Amino acid sequence: MQSVEHTEVAFRPARARDLPTIVRLLAEDPLGAQREKLADPLPSGYLSAFEDIIADANQQLVVATLADEIVGVMQLSFIPYLTYQGSWRAQIEGVRVAEAHRSRGVGRAIFEWAIARARDRGCHLVQLTTDARRPDALRFYESLGFAASHHGMKLHLDAGEST
Repeated sequence: MQSVEHTEVAFRPARARDLPTIVRLLAEDPLGAQREKLADPLPSGYLSAFEDIIADANQQLVVATLADEIVGVMQLSFIPYLTYQGSWRAQIEGVRVAEAHRSRGVGRAIFEWAIARARDRGCHLVQLTTDARRPDALRFYESLGFAASHHGMKLHLDAGEST
């Protein structure tokens, strides 16, 4: 597959009308397919969460586009901490790249954009979690300079939720 130039990938805040595409990207993923519900109309929880995200100045839900086509999505959260003398961290979540555009540089462009925003906000570090069942993702994150320095743990509060 041909690589895209980073300059070709554009970023913009997600809009409510982007939600079906965003949910499709989340559901395209093997693990996301188990937990997302792509339906018409979308379950109301998606719009409610979207509205909460865009109302919070410390949250950014961003889409990556190529020629106005949404080819990726990610959420970037800015979190104040008392550690490191009261510093800020950026948390990258929910990164997905459209299947037809994977392994072409879109994911790298998304992360470079997110890391630059974290620097702009004066963050001390950028962190993410990845599912242990995603060895390719782990290798990709390591290629970007991320280190597996901690063990993450989750406690699901919804009965029956396992991913």
